[in-house]
This record gives sequence, C-alpha cells and structure tokens, in this order.
Amino acid sequence: MGLSTERRKAEHIRICLEENVSSTAEGSGFADYRFRHRALPEIDFAEIDTTCEFLGKPVSVPLLISSMTGGTEEALRINRNLAEAAQRQGWAMGVGSVRAAVERPSVAHTFRVRDAAPTIPVIANIGAVQLNYGYGAEECKRAVDVAEADGLVLHLNSMQELFQPEGNTNFKDLLRQIEVVCRSLQVPVGVKEVGWGIGGDTARLLADAGVRFVDVAGAGGTSWSQVEKYRLQDPVRRAAAEAFADWGIPTAQCVAEVHEAAPGCSLIASGGLTSGVDAAKAIALGADLAGFGRSLLGPAVGSPEETDLALQRISFELRAAMFGIGAANLSELRGTPNLTKR
Repeated sequence: MGLSTERRKAEHIRICLEENVSSTAEGSGFADYRFRHRALPEIDFAEIDTTCEFLGKPVSVPLLISSMTGGTEEALRINRNLAEAAQRQGWAMGVGSVRAAVERPSVAHTFRVRDAAPTIPVIANIGAVQLNYGYGAEECKRAVDVAEADGLVLHLNSMQELFQPEGNTNFKDLLRQIEVVCRSLQVPVGVKEVGWGIGGDTARLLADAGVRFVDVAGAGGTSWSQVEKYRLQDPVRRAAAEAFADWGIPTAQCVAEVHEAAPGCSLIASGGLTSGVDAAKAIALGADLAGFGRSLLGPAVGSPEETDLALQRISFELRAAMFGIGAANLSELRGTPNLTKR
C-alpha cells in the first residue's frame, strides 16, 4: 500500500504541472467583489502591519502555503523550497497528506521541513476518510510527529476519492470520529476541503465537534476530479468526471458563510486564489488567513529563488491592496466598508 501511495503522489505532481485540471466553475467568487479605491489613504505604506498569529506562532502575513505534496524525492525538493521561502517571508505552511509516511516510514523525511522552517506554523495533514479505514488518534499523532507540526488538518475529499482509482468512499459517521481526534490530540485540529468548498452548515457541525480551524478550499482552483480523470482506466468514471468539472461552492461564498456560521473557528480561505488582491478580499470577507496551492507548485519545482519571488509578489499585492483602501492593519482590512459586490 505504501508504494502505491508514493506512486500516486508522483502522478499527482506530474498531472497538476502538465494537464489542465482547473475547475470550470465561474471562478472562486472573488471577481464578484471589488475594492473601492481611496485616493487619500492617510497611511504610510511602510507602516502597514500585516502581522498576526496562527497556531500560537507569529507570522509576518496572514498567508498560508496550502497542503500539497510529500512522499517522493521530488516532493522533498518541492517542500524544502516552499519551507525555506515560507520561513524567509513569514508565511505559514501545510504539508501534503502524511499518510504516505505513516504507511512507509522510509519516506517520512520528505515531509520534514522544520529544520528549514524553524519558527513558522507548520500543519500536518491526513485524509479524514482514513478514520474509517483503520486510522485513529494514534496515527494522527504520528503524522503530527513526522512533520514536527503545530497542528493537524483532516482533509475532506469525497469527490476525489470517488473518482480516484484506489479511492476510499465510506464517509459514514466521520463527524463522530473527527470529534474523537480533536479530543485526543494535544495540538489544534482543523478540517479542510480540497477544492469543492465547506459551507456554513458543515462548518458549524465541525466547530461543535471541537475543530479549531476550517480551511474552506472552495471551487475555482484545482478540480481533483479532473486530476484523477487522467489516472482513470475505467471509461465510465473517466467520462463522468467531465460532468463534475464545475462542481463545488465558490471560495468567496464559503468564506462569507463560514465566517457567520462558525465565528469561533479560525477561518482559512483557499481555492482558486491567484494574487494578494484575492487574499485581501478574502480577509475583508472574514478570513483569518488566505491559502495558495497549485499556483506555487510551478515556482517550487523551479528553484528556491522562483519560490521566494512568488511569495514576495503575493505579500506585496496584499499590502498594496491595503494601501489602496487606506487599511493600516488587518483589523481595518476586515472592517473595511471599501469592499463591494459588483
């Protein structure tokens, strides 16, 4: 099983880099919003404060490298490039599903980034559905230990599993099992989607179960039914994947819903964000952090310098958007009256 998981991770990297796997939904929803320019911002750009805290650690910007990969030597290089850049730029970082390392300890080193990122928040990651396939709190703790992480995120990927050749599709009674993990671990536990979104009703249930942070990972970015389509031999499911290319809740809608429904949870907006302006809109709508995934994969495959430049660009765009509306800090960005729906 371990070897097949490792092979799958390598295929995912290749497909995401080489194929068109974007959702065909009408974007992440952030294009529906527009900042109203403030010609006289009355602030000094150099004094804009984007610092905040996540999982008990300070970050320079409310930005996260979303969980992407691990389990292969190529993934190790990608994760190290991302981790080094995140450390330099003060971002938080998630690693890909640590299931590969739980099953096959010889690949654990591909998830270890703490030496490259000693002070930033790092999130370990396990598929929530594995709680119905022999995993429990002990395996989740092992994932946290492997990544030397500050928190664990359980990802929800029902539609991906449905189209994955070796997918696990028993999602029954997972909420109860998530609650057990939340009670058992000594680190904060969060839940994320992988590209189809978490709505307000689901977020409320997760918060009541003890989940500390929710990453909505909405529609508008990578569609994992499209990724898995390129791995499918089954002609029925391969053809059916096309019908779900636009499936999901747009990210901006998820953020608005979860902000209202689960105010006690830290809220991460990811799914189709491509710029710091998108991140600023997400935070103005109520998110605590904004996450970026596949848009960083290309630079991370390239070099540490390319990765660094990508993170710098997004960070600058966030601050520039704040300058353009006269928001001197994140509190003012969240409370801005200068975000309007088109």
